[in-house]
Amino acid sequence: MADPQEESKPLLSRVRGGSGRDRPEGAPACRSVQVGPGTTARRDLCLDQAVVFIEDAIQYRSINHRMDASSLWLYRWYYSSLCQWILSFTIFLILFLAFIETPSSLTSTADVRYRPVPWEPPCGLTEGLEALCLLVFAADVSSEGEEGSYLVGWAQFRKNPWLLAYLVVLVVSLMDWIVSLSLVCHEPLRVRRPLRPFFLMQNSSMMKKTLKCIRRSLPEMASVGLLLAIHLCLFTMFGMLLFTSEKDAGQDKERLTYFRNLPEALTSLLVLLTTANNPDVMIPAYSKNRAYAIFFVAFTLIGSLFLMNLLTAIIYNQFRGYLMKSLQTSLLRRRLGTRAAYKVLSVTAAGEAHPEGVGVKPQDFLHVLQKVQLDSDHKQAIMEKVRSHGGDLLSADEFQELFDEFDKRVIKEPPPRPEYRSPFLRSAQFVFSHRYFNYLGNFMALGNLVTICAFLVLDADVPPEDRDDFVLGILNFVFILYYLLELLLKVLALGLRGYLAHPSNVFDGLLTVVLLVLEISTLAVYRFPHPGWKPEMLGLLSLWDMTRLVNMLLVFRFLRIIPSMKLMAVVASTIMDLIKNMRAFGGILVVVYYVFAIVGISLFRGVVVAPGNSSLAPANGSAPCGSFEQLEYWANNFDDFAAALVTLWNVMVVNNWQVFLDAFRRYAGPWSKVYFVLWWLVSSVIWVNLFLALILENFLHKWDRRSHLQSLTGDSEATSQMTVELLFRDVLEEPTEEELMEKLSHHPHLQLCR
Repeated sequence: MADPQEESKPLLSRVRGGSGRDRPEGAPACRSVQVGPGTTARRDLCLDQAVVFIEDAIQYRSINHRMDASSLWLYRWYYSSLCQWILSFTIFLILFLAFIETPSSLTSTADVRYRPVPWEPPCGLTEGLEALCLLVFAADVSSEGEEGSYLVGWAQFRKNPWLLAYLVVLVVSLMDWIVSLSLVCHEPLRVRRPLRPFFLMQNSSMMKKTLKCIRRSLPEMASVGLLLAIHLCLFTMFGMLLFTSEKDAGQDKERLTYFRNLPEALTSLLVLLTTANNPDVMIPAYSKNRAYAIFFVAFTLIGSLFLMNLLTAIIYNQFRGYLMKSLQTSLLRRRLGTRAAYKVLSVTAAGEAHPEGVGVKPQDFLHVLQKVQLDSDHKQAIMEKVRSHGGDLLSADEFQELFDEFDKRVIKEPPPRPEYRSPFLRSAQFVFSHRYFNYLGNFMALGNLVTICAFLVLDADVPPEDRDDFVLGILNFVFILYYLLELLLKVLALGLRGYLAHPSNVFDGLLTVVLLVLEISTLAVYRFPHPGWKPEMLGLLSLWDMTRLVNMLLVFRFLRIIPSMKLMAVVASTIMDLIKNMRAFGGILVVVYYVFAIVGISLFRGVVVAPGNSSLAPANGSAPCGSFEQLEYWANNFDDFAAALVTLWNVMVVNNWQVFLDAFRRYAGPWSKVYFVLWWLVSSVIWVNLFLALILENFLHKWDRRSHLQSLTGDSEATSQMTVELLFRDVLEEPTEEELMEKLSHHPHLQLCR
């Protein structure tokens, strides 16, 4: 292993006449003037280094990794599509094991009254799959591209808390796996199960940044949380004193129902903070004296309207500009990668006489670009831009401008339309390729939707087996024939390649083909529609099921109207872009759900039992109104992983979550409330408010940016030709030359000799 002191030598140090022993191991030099048989090999190494630097810039990766020949090969192999797909599939597989391992979720229902005995995998099946996953992760932590112990060196590895945690999680998981096999899979607790989401977080830089931002915001959120706790405690004590009277029956009923003791009073007001039990909690006292409403209104006004919204404002303020900060870091990484590639390539050109000065030879860059993993469209656009410079050396600024093409969405020219000799066909081509023909298709789709809605209203009170589907069947048949005719006419006008070049046409065409197949199947089984068309079920689906499936697809096809309405199209595209670029927050939610579901299974598995099998579960007829039993919430339990996820979702929505608090208090004990309150705080208070704040910040900024660009260009389509990085590029600060050189000078594994 290389000496850490030697590895710290600067990237851009100018060592004239240095020898190989002046370089640290794993950090070969790219010399501009070489004599001997190693000249070609060193030049090839420089070009390979430039390839990796450019790929790092494209993907916004760190360049602080080993740069010798073997490490470069391993680094590129690690970031290959196959290797990354294997790693992603391994993460998915180890998380998915929770659905099939004991307790298995492989039943049709989670209701404890009807759930059959689930299939349980034999000991060793899921453990074998898990062992394969752990082996993949062990290989990942030892040679990971950006942060692996080999490619960054042990000195850098020890400074990275995520990699150290990665190693600890792997060791703990392996030890717990050995314990499972030694106990023949009958261990009371699997410690490794709640640790599995760590593998998802470790392999997502955006999730790491999100967690870091959440951690920095915790002090401010804790201050508001303390105010909420004080508010809750004060009103709890005030309520217990207020609703204690020997004479007022309303007060006594309020006390017995919601303020019997301190834990119940605290729970009642905590639920009221989410407005889930409003106005139920105030009705007993308010029915006797309207003045009691002041207590509950004041509590809700201060807690829900002021403090909870203040918490949202604090989260919004802390995360304001979060995306821009992330993009600023990404921009710095891209500039570092491109500048490092420029330096490496300029070294290879420095040995030749160029009157223009120092720079990069276009042929060297084109040679490097051929090896870069990049889609052909962007690669072709950059090549054309390089060739436009002729044979002149590329300066640093010109070299940097080439990489602006990475941020642009390449717009492919549509395939040429068929050329017809017949005047009639040319006229038909003009008509059926005109936008008004698309408007006619949208009008037909709207009419189809209106007819379906009309029949749903007219037949709302008629059982499916008594409905006469003759008229609806005829109308569906006519509309599907029109959609087929529209498809054929557009293919005639645009050609098959031209038709498939538009995503909206692909969407329409695919649905039209599926609808046509369903309609032909319906006619083949149930014949042509006629009055009184109510045949008995034949085959796999009844006539009503076939008609319903066709109608659902017809309703879905109505979405074709969105691209035709500019304002709606801008909103839809903005939302889709936000979803694509906020996957890290979805990943955080997956992690939180996974951990709480596993913990919930360990705490509450089997506590909810079918009515009649436990003295704690009264029969439905005798259960109080609004209780867990009377509402038949039996499917909300923690008996398996899938059921736990749904239960947590229902609690996160906070509608009727007091029912869950009361039921699990009776079934599992009063301390179960701690689990559900913690889940409410993490999911509904922190994560939902965080998501809302980010939606507001990003949507407003993006909407303003789109409106500004549209006002400048007069074309809404121009605004959709950008990635998120380019969309926010105008508000990002370009790194200075000094900052770039300072960062490059501290590269731990590369030394340039001139």
